[in-house]
Amino acid sequence: MFSVTVLYPNTANSQFDMDYYLNKHTPLVHERLRPMGLTGVDLKEGIAGGAPGTPQAYTMITQLNFDSMEELQNALATHGPELIGDIPNFTNVQPQMQISQSV
Repeated sequence: MFSVTVLYPNTANSQFDMDYYLNKHTPLVHERLRPMGLTGVDLKEGIAGGAPGTPQAYTMITQLNFDSMEELQNALATHGPELIGDIPNFTNVQPQMQISQSV
């Protein structure tokens, strides 16, 4: 399995509209990427840091799964600009992205 992980940092000035993310952005991701090979989406909302009483490092961590690197790359090349263009509608932070392979 191949995945792209999108991490939305939690900073002192960050804003994140969870309602928009869950009800508009995530359905858009499904609509665009499922026909291109998306097999699953894993959403993780940060609630705390590693030590007691510390804030979470990331507000949201999202993993998009594909069976092949080719499907992942084609999906991102085709719909990445639209999906990235939607980010300012729900957050003011620049997400970090990583492509990974299950081992």
